Amino acid sequence: MIEKLYLYLGIGNDPYHNLAVEETLLHQVKPGECILYLWQNAHTVVIGRNQNALAECDAALLEREGGRLARRLSGGGAVYHDLGNLNFTFLVRADDFDKSRQTEVILRAVNDAGIPADRNGRNDLTCEGRKFSGHAYYQTKEGCYHHGTLMLDVDTDRLTRYLRVSPIKLSKRGVPSVRSRVMNLSEKRPDLTVEELSSYLIHAAETVYGCKADRLYSDDLDGDYLKEADRRYADPTWRYGDAVELPHCVVHRFDSGLLRLDYELKHTGSGATFRQVILSTDALETDLYSGFAELLTGCPLRDAQLAIRREGEISGRQHAAQEVLELLKEIKGGTQDEL
Repeated sequence: MIEKLYLYLGIGNDPYHNLAVEETLLHQVKPGECILYLWQNAHTVVIGRNQNALAECDAALLEREGGRLARRLSGGGAVYHDLGNLNFTFLVRADDFDKSRQTEVILRAVNDAGIPADRNGRNDLTCEGRKFSGHAYYQTKEGCYHHGTLMLDVDTDRLTRYLRVSPIKLSKRGVPSVRSRVMNLSEKRPDLTVEELSSYLIHAAETVYGCKADRLYSDDLDGDYLKEADRRYADPTWRYGDAVELPHCVVHRFDSGLLRLDYELKHTGSGATFRQVILSTDALETDLYSGFAELLTGCPLRDAQLAIRREGEISGRQHAAQEVLELLKEIKGGTQDEL
């Protein structure tokens, strides 16, 4: 039960530091506490934990134009952040995590600002059918966070230039482009500022949780933990992962999200073998497909389906394994017998 509400207002617009602060707050939150963290990134694309950076973003263009690529701990899809966007994070212990209650704070704040808002889909908030807020979630053994975006006055020209949204994802939602799918809250309230929206959020949180928010400051953070987290988020190895351009890919849309298999085959006299495999997804569950790509790398194509099926049974992830098997059926480059 939440008995204490805290507020931390981000300082600066560096995405790596802001994500490090978020993780540090998660590290520090205590039972019965909820920390509301409000923050902004400048000119940044943030991708989900299990996404392929090169598939989701034109990173070269982004960096050429002075932007930065960041990767967060949570699952979900890629988002563009600038100073027209306000980010929020609710940080609680696992026993106090309540997605509905946390979402209620956001809906109440937007409604209090005079803008009608609804839940839509697995993790979106919309106004008149167009998305202005996407949410994602992360859990450790003890703590959880729920974070997301609030598009107030985001540069949608840059958003559409940087993000590579799969046509499958757009067609599933019946929209021709990412621009037509999203909206800024400023379309409904041109005079609404980030500061005013922040005030609505703070008031809504105090109302929903029934207690006054006390401020936290940078001096309250675990400095050693923050320093190490800062380093990790800025590390290119974390941000880009194993993202390389591979010659083939197959993509399917499942209930859990978009699943993409990038691959390269090596052909020998005995058949085709996976030389490299990247399995990426915007699924909200971060560990749903973990280990499958490593299992396929170096695996003969003829043995791939059996290997995935066995891993699904051993790990209790039969449903996820079945989705990977659906991608394998589309693999090209092997013989009919191998497939």
